[in-house]
Amino acid sequence: MSPRLQRLHDALQGALQGKDTKLVERLGELTLEVGAADYREVALALRDHPELRFEQLIDLCGVDYSTYGARPWERERFAAVLHLLSVSRNWRLRVRVFCPDDDFPKLDSVIDVWPSVNWYEREAFDLLGIVFEGHPDLRRILTDYGFIGHPFRKDFPVSGYVEMRYDPEQKRVVYQPVTIEPREITPRVVREEHYGEETR
Repeated sequence: MSPRLQRLHDALQGALQGKDTKLVERLGELTLEVGAADYREVALALRDHPELRFEQLIDLCGVDYSTYGARPWERERFAAVLHLLSVSRNWRLRVRVFCPDDDFPKLDSVIDVWPSVNWYEREAFDLLGIVFEGHPDLRRILTDYGFIGHPFRKDFPVSGYVEMRYDPEQKRVVYQPVTIEPREITPRVVREEHYGEETR
């Protein structure tokens, strides 16, 4: 670990004593894993502690770990991953918090800590179904209002559940069950008979 990264590591350990956290260093970057119960308090400490000063949230995304890696996943299925920047200290940090309930993934919103998280939390809600408690306007942002399910979940079918089309008789867009037949596409290589041979 570089001396600069070690300073950040030590500052995080000092500022977050007593909280459910774990620091992981990989590929020259630090990831702070936070327990869901301490998520909002840790977010406030990351922003306000004078040794840290993570003033800016760059990104938040939801992750479905259900088929992660070559082995069965042994932890909670859903997580939110945040990327933070301290402009005054020139530090970057990744924060990961797992949703404790796989059937109803829910976390506290950090919109009052970093207002820039607004649309990111809406996106994670829309695409993965993670509910951010305390968000003032948690509704779909990318899919249609009538959309059923959450398309970034690993168990969501590629063709979806419904399709929409314009019905000229009703003069409006209607939803109907998917009519696409599922099929497996196997690539076929077509080459000329003497492909790759030298020609004279």
